[in-house]
Amino acid sequence: MHPQFITDTKGKKISAVLPIKDYEMMLEQLDELACIKEYDKAKSKKNQQFIPLKEALRQVEKIRRK
Repeated sequence: MHPQFITDTKGKKISAVLPIKDYEMMLEQLDELACIKEYDKAKSKKNQQFIPLKEALRQVEKIRRK
């Protein structure tokens, strides 16, 4: 990654400019990390209740329609 920095009049870095390829890669990695964290969180829960896949998909669709 090769960012360019924007500085204020005192030379303090206030912003960074990334090539779009680097930016998109970073977004993908952040999304993947969020998914991993959610998976780990769900897996660590005690007393989990499992439901059939079809029912889970119905519940997801119901939430998406709201």
